[in-house]
Amino acid sequence: MSFPTHRKRRLRVNESMRRMVRETQLEPADFVLPLFACPGEGIRKPISSMPGNFQLSVDEMVKECEGAHALGIGGVILFGIPDHKDEVASENYDDNGIVQRAIRAIKAAHPNLLVMTDVCNCEYTSHGHCGNVIDGDVDNDSTLEWLAASAVTHARAGADIVAPSDMMDGRVGAIRQALDKNGYQKVSILAYSAKFASGFYGPFREAAESTPAFGDRRTYQMDPANGREAMHEMELDLEEGADMLMVKPAMPYLDLIRQARDRFPVPISAYQVSGEYSMIMAAVERGWLDYDRIMLETLTSIRRAGADFILTYFARDAARALG
Repeated sequence: MSFPTHRKRRLRVNESMRRMVRETQLEPADFVLPLFACPGEGIRKPISSMPGNFQLSVDEMVKECEGAHALGIGGVILFGIPDHKDEVASENYDDNGIVQRAIRAIKAAHPNLLVMTDVCNCEYTSHGHCGNVIDGDVDNDSTLEWLAASAVTHARAGADIVAPSDMMDGRVGAIRQALDKNGYQKVSILAYSAKFASGFYGPFREAAESTPAFGDRRTYQMDPANGREAMHEMELDLEEGADMLMVKPAMPYLDLIRQARDRFPVPISAYQVSGEYSMIMAAVERGWLDYDRIMLETLTSIRRAGADFILTYFARDAARALG
């Protein structure tokens, strides 16, 4: 009989023992902090559905990045709230757009901080969809031109990584070709390869002011029921030149993070999205959950599933908790 010879509790006897045999480790460098850039100066506009997060003017974003860098956080990913929106998302690929200005300011102040940019159109279009709307639907191929142009302006401003989140077919190839053609062969692509049409994005719509004016995004974001299709999306993005792959959201799709980690040799990331963050914060505010404990437990579960790094709104507090 294995009992009592094998007593697993011997390895749980105290924190020193537990720490020594711990299989999954968290470090601040594992986290990427999402930030929302807005026009103006001295602006820190609270996002009501995401406590502790703000729309930030560029000067305030530079300060936020200083704190993130000091905590050892792996990097930041930038989203933009533009000066104006139109049907062709023009500020998304304007060299003087809000994200482009933010990149230049951050890199001038903190040249060693890794800066990612979200490459999508939903924040910049007057209708809130992720591309060129023709006859009531997002036209795939014409949208690729906008995305490629946006990625080039982000690279020109100093971005280290561009992250297309639109879910248009062929966008990774179009972006890679445009970057290489313009001399940005060293800029990496983090593909939102398995981005699902999820109900967990609600608070982000407030943060990025990107609620669709009509319909939804199910014709281009993935059906939550489809796991095999997610693996195929990842294969296609790798073929087109993606350097890293993402699963979004994170916790409802831990099985797919695990599958991706086992299947693909490139870095795998996961986005712990706004709804995941906000539902935890709501429970914490009501006293139902312990903040530090649940924050680190969820992040550990995502790393344990196989994510090499995590985009998370908990990045700052998690880094502080890890010391």
